[in-house]
Amino acid sequence: MCSNSVQPAIVVNDVSKQFLMFQRPQDRLWQALFPKKSRGKTFDALRNVSFTVQRGETVGIIGRNGSGKSTLLQMICGTLRPSSGQITVTGRVAALLELGAGFNPEFSGRENVYLNGAIMGLSRQEIDARLDAILAFAEIGEFIDQPVKTYSSGMYVRLAFAIIAHVNADILIIDEALAVGDALFTQKCMRFLREFKKTGTILFVSHDSAAVTNLCDRAVWLHQGEMRAVGDAKPVCEEYLAMLFNENIASDPKADAEPDTDESSAVILTDYASPTEWVDQRHELIQNSHLRTELEVFAFDPQQAGFGQGGAEIIDVHFTNQADQALSWIVGMEKVRLRIEVKALKPLDRPIIGFYVKDRLGQELFGDNSYLSYADNPVALRTGERLSACFEFIMPILPPGNYTIAVAIANGTQADHEQHHWIHDAVVFSSHTQNSIHGLVGVPMQNIELHRPKA
Repeated sequence: MCSNSVQPAIVVNDVSKQFLMFQRPQDRLWQALFPKKSRGKTFDALRNVSFTVQRGETVGIIGRNGSGKSTLLQMICGTLRPSSGQITVTGRVAALLELGAGFNPEFSGRENVYLNGAIMGLSRQEIDARLDAILAFAEIGEFIDQPVKTYSSGMYVRLAFAIIAHVNADILIIDEALAVGDALFTQKCMRFLREFKKTGTILFVSHDSAAVTNLCDRAVWLHQGEMRAVGDAKPVCEEYLAMLFNENIASDPKADAEPDTDESSAVILTDYASPTEWVDQRHELIQNSHLRTELEVFAFDPQQAGFGQGGAEIIDVHFTNQADQALSWIVGMEKVRLRIEVKALKPLDRPIIGFYVKDRLGQELFGDNSYLSYADNPVALRTGERLSACFEFIMPILPPGNYTIAVAIANGTQADHEQHHWIHDAVVFSSHTQNSIHGLVGVPMQNIELHRPKA
């Protein structure tokens, strides 16, 4: 038998869940009286789902509404039983599921703290010892002694999360209830989760794939009750996003008529007018010291994973200097150009070319596209024509590590467009620096001053 120290936190083994759906209330009564003569229709909420969450892992659950995410979490928490299969959970579980779950609406917030704490296995003395910390985390003030039926959705979440954060759980299960909280409290919760994941296990459900990529080690993708993919969070989320893009394409096809173009004109897209030239006041000091940031750029890989409708293709992506010479190394705080070359495989009347720079977790650090610069004067393309987009900017200072550039070519407007070719990791580059970076990126400063107050 495995020791408790190496036993997985959660094992989901070939789990399925069916519900009976009834057209009329009397059919449900008939089913209760005569269970062998069913008048309901079986709905498969989950089918043959299997995965394991190791101790100390943070696993995200992604999928569209109705994919079975909440049903799966309720079975892991024990509030629902599987129709078949087995779920094994080792350790104390604290869960934040649907809004208001586990609260008695007639009780005050304070009374619900004691009720929820008892449900999670705490004695009254243990709850007494943690009450001040719970109330400080929730930050709902005098409302703690009001019935929770008077609470807003945000106050529900504040109190519920404050409770699960202070029960010393081994496993935290967080559903999409965090989406209703205000931005500051959501950030506070995310900071707590990042600290908790150092010692505990987290099962995290969110529609925000960037949050899953940022927080989670692995991801499970559920689609219509079945497990579509499981693995490292970044590639699973990218696969999920590709499906969403394809499903959200407008039902009306774009016109295939050849746009009116001037074949003699060679157009290079340049995003925005150049600002007044300035340099970081520390530029010379940093660039001539060991603090200089050097970025090693690897060659464009057209075979990297991507998606799109296929009306255009990205044929090259590279950095250049001011003389349009391709760069294999870039220095932080210096001006660079990112060039994206595309080819139209069908007529495009309003092409949009853009990019994102992402860190190793897939977080989008910065990016832009050509839409605003050419919204009033779009550059139409005929089949077979090529177009080059040039984005010129000051390269920020990046912490050591690997980065990727996602590039895309679409057609339409910012709000309504067809995605024709998106490459997740078209270019990879590595940052080599000993500079002190405050945050995800270091932005060159135009000026930094210290002033003594006048007497």
